[in-house]
Amino acid sequence: MEKATRIAELFAQSEAYVGKTARVQGWVRTRRDSKAGISFIELNDGSCLKSVQIIADHNHPEYQEILADITTGCSLQVEGTVSPSPGKGQSIEIRANRIKLYGRSDPLTYPLQKKRHSLEFLRQIAHLRPRSNTIGAVTRIRNRLSYGVHQFFQDRGFYYIHTPIITSSDCEGAGEVFRVTTLGPESLLTGQSDNIFEGDFFNRPAFLTVSGQLQAEIYALALGKVYTFGPTFRSENSNTSRHLAEFWMIEPEAAFCDLQDNLELAVEFVKHLVGTILVDCSEDLEFFAHFVEPALLETLQKTVDTSFEIISYKEAVAFLKRSDEAFTFPVEWGNDLQAEHERYLTEKLFQKPVAIIDFPRALKPFYMRVNADEQTVAAMDILVPRIGEIIGGSQREDRRDVLIEQMQLKGISTEEYRWYVELREFGSVPHAGFGCGLERMVQFTTGLPNIREVIPFPRTPGHAEF
Repeated sequence: MEKATRIAELFAQSEAYVGKTARVQGWVRTRRDSKAGISFIELNDGSCLKSVQIIADHNHPEYQEILADITTGCSLQVEGTVSPSPGKGQSIEIRANRIKLYGRSDPLTYPLQKKRHSLEFLRQIAHLRPRSNTIGAVTRIRNRLSYGVHQFFQDRGFYYIHTPIITSSDCEGAGEVFRVTTLGPESLLTGQSDNIFEGDFFNRPAFLTVSGQLQAEIYALALGKVYTFGPTFRSENSNTSRHLAEFWMIEPEAAFCDLQDNLELAVEFVKHLVGTILVDCSEDLEFFAHFVEPALLETLQKTVDTSFEIISYKEAVAFLKRSDEAFTFPVEWGNDLQAEHERYLTEKLFQKPVAIIDFPRALKPFYMRVNADEQTVAAMDILVPRIGEIIGGSQREDRRDVLIEQMQLKGISTEEYRWYVELREFGSVPHAGFGCGLERMVQFTTGLPNIREVIPFPRTPGHAEF
């Protein structure tokens, strides 16, 4: 394929291109014809929010035959001279010398038009929605965040490991897992032997992973510092704007690390990602600040510039009980904090990100280290405005006897997790880690209210298209 200049590069280095010949490729957003026999074609290739204007003279012999077929949605390659543009909002334009039509598009049936479309409508045409300004901008930000994740951990000596997507463990112990089986429903219901999984592919229960944390601990206790970054799955029957059945999780794990070390790393991680987006995705952020969330840039800049408020769960409950807010969910010690509580703390009380530590032991999973009071665990949640929890983590229980006690209290089989117990028998050390859902980070940095808009193909109850 002939090499073309990306439109983002063309605008970024416009002075260097003016007066020279450039070749661009992309999809037509709009076409407008003048009475003077000139077409103004808006071409976008997805590399940036801007489209480049193509000036096509109807009398030019190189593309007269295809001019009638250049409509909204079709794909083109254009070669021409880059010139300063007198038009408002654009620094340059291309005066076409050659136009190559790759694929036609019927303007009567092409669903993406110049007007703004609702996000719900775009979700129904997921095969075309990346061509919209909103989803294109989301995708570029998501890409930069993903790259930033690897940059952050690689620069700090973490090793990237691939934990299994198919697993036999339920890390959270909540049972909200998708089962993986080759057996039909009849076999699972009747059971031809004591082991109903006899003859199944793995000959035992298997699930899509809800977390790579437990496997990451194995490698952290050998290599020191590791992180995972991959898809995870929850079969929670939730249709809220904050939940997906399939999403991407970032999970670092570090040996010789306590809760304080873990908290410092998590805060640094959030600041790094947000700072990266502010520098590298300014055009897309300005788009979201204009059309989605007016306070977006101020919120993101404050996240980078200010220290996070750190309070205990006990203090959080006290703050919430003293507030004049009419919460839907009651606030009592021992109850889980809800989104409305988290948003009050970040948006009204402190007006910045908040880290909550030392949660009640009964609320959290079996692997979290029990504090000296035996009532709380060394856990942390980092909350940000509009989203609430964006990171959850803990120091892991490294004491064998306490771990077994925790497993028994939570109904976790010590036999099935024998390998996990053995990690506490052969050179156990303090270690800690956290989990961050990429989609919530994208939500936070774009201001979009619904998590379905920040993943290419959302999976929710009743919806698994494409």
